[in-house]
Amino acid sequence: MNGDTVLIASELVELSAELGQRLHAYGWRVATAESLTGGALTAALTAVAGSSEYVAGGLVAYQTEQKTRQLEVPAELIERYGVVSAEVASAMVCGVARRFATDCALAVTGVAGPTPSEDHQAVGTVWVASCLRGDVRPLCYAFGEVGRDRVRFATVKAALRQLCDQIDAEFS
Repeated sequence: MNGDTVLIASELVELSAELGQRLHAYGWRVATAESLTGGALTAALTAVAGSSEYVAGGLVAYQTEQKTRQLEVPAELIERYGVVSAEVASAMVCGVARRFATDCALAVTGVAGPTPSEDHQAVGTVWVASCLRGDVRPLCYAFGEVGRDRVRFATVKAALRQLCDQIDAEFS
């Protein structure tokens, strides 16, 4: 592991711990639905000691078919809007929250590259949907063509920060 990898890992663990503190304080649990990050979001969350208290679990639905099968994303949504969309990210987050019966959930879908998606979404285009007690918030991020690893890292970081911010907004 090189120095950059250690810095990246520590940054995600720090942000995961920050989210974990919020979840612990309110007695909430979180679940994840991942596509382009392939489990990295759940790995970041579970890198924190004691995270089993608030991380219920996660699903990696990398193939489009699995989004429908495992997360109950309606095929019509995928056909109409494409897998990299607010609608699909929102359906993913609702599906995983239902499946794990959690108060909070995160879902990520996007294009890590090196080529655009089948529905012509640009490399680095990512949708993150966060859900807090039924309030779903999809946000689009444009990370650009910075390489697969950087897009995936930026996605995990954005997802963790997005749920922290949503929780903070709930109580401000």
